[in-house]
Amino acid sequence: MMKIDWTALGRELTTWSWFDASKLFLSALVIVLVTKVQVVNDKLSALLIALPLTSLLAMLWMNGEKQGNERIANHAEGTFWFVLPTLPMFLVLPWMLRRGWSFGWSLAANCLLTAVLFWVMVFVLRKVGMKVI
Repeated sequence: MMKIDWTALGRELTTWSWFDASKLFLSALVIVLVTKVQVVNDKLSALLIALPLTSLLAMLWMNGEKQGNERIANHAEGTFWFVLPTLPMFLVLPWMLRRGWSFGWSLAANCLLTAVLFWVMVFVLRKVGMKVI
């Protein structure tokens, strides 16, 4: 089981620097730009979103904070395993919407599906000796 130092986490979340503000601004800017592209071209915005922009930004920020190659490598590897259970959502959600499901119910069902698939993946990976959480 993953141990979390809640005191250190709380301290980190409540302490902000100019670097943190820069990260927030640039990360938000990427999201806003992609949503602006979507208004004009939904295929191009889908391509941009399919790129691991948030992971790339996170790894850049981690490197800027001198977190070290091992932590960045752990982040990249963990991201790979955590992305896998989300992939079916991108097929099931459009299928549901095109069959008349409301957006809210479709999104809720897909969140549940993703959570179930996440825990199935964790269980299967543990059986083969990998501990992702």
